[in-house]
Amino acid sequence: MEIGNIVKVSGPLVMAENMGHASIQDICYVGDLGVIGEIIEMRGDVASIQVYEETAGIGPGEPVHSTGEALSVELAPGILSQMFDGIQRPLDEFIAQTHSNFLARGVQIKALDHEKKWLFEAILEPGAEVATGDIVGTVQETKIIQHKIMVPVGVKGTLKAVYPGEHTIDETVFVITTAEGDKEFSMLQKWPVRRPRPVKEKLNPDVPMITGQRVIDTFFPVTKGGAAAVPGPFGAGKTVVQHQIAKWADVDLVVYVGCGERGNEMTDVMNEFPELIDPNTGESLMERTILIANTSNMPVAAREASIYTGITIAEYFRDMGYSVAIMADSTSRWAEALREMSGRLEEMPGDEGYPAYLGSRLAEYYERAGKVITLGQEGRGGSITAISAVSPSGGDISEPVTQNTLRVVKVFWGLDSTLAQQRHFPSIDWLQSYSLYSNEVGQYLDQQMQVNWSTLVRDAMRMLQKESELQEIVRLVGIDSLSAKDQLLLEVTKSIREDYLQQNAFDDVDTFTSREKQFQMLHNILTFGQEATRALELGSYLNEVMDGTVILRDKLARMKYIPETDLQKIIDLEQEIKNTLKDIIQQGGMTND
Repeated sequence: MEIGNIVKVSGPLVMAENMGHASIQDICYVGDLGVIGEIIEMRGDVASIQVYEETAGIGPGEPVHSTGEALSVELAPGILSQMFDGIQRPLDEFIAQTHSNFLARGVQIKALDHEKKWLFEAILEPGAEVATGDIVGTVQETKIIQHKIMVPVGVKGTLKAVYPGEHTIDETVFVITTAEGDKEFSMLQKWPVRRPRPVKEKLNPDVPMITGQRVIDTFFPVTKGGAAAVPGPFGAGKTVVQHQIAKWADVDLVVYVGCGERGNEMTDVMNEFPELIDPNTGESLMERTILIANTSNMPVAAREASIYTGITIAEYFRDMGYSVAIMADSTSRWAEALREMSGRLEEMPGDEGYPAYLGSRLAEYYERAGKVITLGQEGRGGSITAISAVSPSGGDISEPVTQNTLRVVKVFWGLDSTLAQQRHFPSIDWLQSYSLYSNEVGQYLDQQMQVNWSTLVRDAMRMLQKESELQEIVRLVGIDSLSAKDQLLLEVTKSIREDYLQQNAFDDVDTFTSREKQFQMLHNILTFGQEATRALELGSYLNEVMDGTVILRDKLARMKYIPETDLQKIIDLEQEIKNTLKDIIQQGGMTND
């Protein structure tokens, strides 16, 4: 291990000389305490080191040891249900070793448990020809996730031996005869976080990720392998939207990165997730979740590394053939860490002080999401869906982080502070938000569900847009200036907004809505609109329609609280709507409004 000397300390940036032997992105142990850092710039033999721990008390003259290795994550059984910091140190083990709830400096902890034995079950027999990505065996890591032990990247040859049974992650479990000779492999792989893991082919994402959130699944869907951004001002509900998706999305695994957000939000996740039951498997949500916490009171430099740590872990499970969702909350705090380190390096600032490479760094991150065919002879399919919160100052989405994000993502869920103040949650603005996957998802669901889903969605959105125009007229000259049909449209769109789009994340039934229930709810509301319009056209008066459908409209409002097991009640409501309005038509026209 080569040694240099510190010449300057500027917050989390340390400069050391006599480092000509080192390379950019090498990990170093800095100072007498041995705090962890990464070389981010080399000028001659002077290295600029981004330190991932507090640097108070470290001064010039202290030694710097370079490891010659890039910042990497350990990938092996034992990674699930864990909570790591931004550079993959397990926080539970940290507390146990330091006997403190605070991060002690210079503590070196292995990311995974190297003593625990796992039951390795072989899939391939000796003599099989293998290549990168082939699955040699499996470990049942949690009740619902089978950890697949793959041939590492860059290795191919003949499987010479396999050792099923109980092993630690360091013990040899298979041997491959390669062109260079026999090589032994354990269950542990290491991968540098800043380098994407290779894939065979990238596909166009077309299968929707069902989140159970009606406004998202109906109007602004995201696909498995897609990328979405959730910008919004403070208090608009970004974190709750991400928590809801992490809880209910129909993916195999969730990687949740708390990047510079408040510590109490990660505490909520830690308290809630073990108690919540995954509707797809019936097991605790923590069985399929990995948490990476780098909260606002933790070292700022590690915040910059945290989303790379998260996406690398997500890529590893994607390579096994799983669909993974990665939540980053929030990329604005990550960008602030970039800005701070850029300023200390004295780089030329770009827009609002952010570095000029902000856009390319964001693009690099989102490009690592996607639907792919993985390496390996099986041709497995896997996906990573990236969903990131953005916290623009004052809710101004014209700022650089939001704008650079919107250039690369295809789904924009814009949160509106006015809706949040009206207690309308999720406060996603249906007039400003968009999804570029809507057409593919509409076609897919039309085929899968054998219903006219895309037509239904188009009609509902057209009505909401029309409502926005009519509201302008109402504000100017009052509702009585509108025709009976337009007044009816306002009633129907009010039902769409309040009874369909508004959803209570803390209600046991309303927190999640299946695709089938969503279709039936929206179908009933639009059926009411069509039948009521028909009644007006056949001579009924508006007040007759409204007075005669009070109980019916109350039932429409209560659909969201009907459990999935009683879906037939919502289906039966369609016929009740038709019968009620048929009766009004038969009795109508006899009174005057």
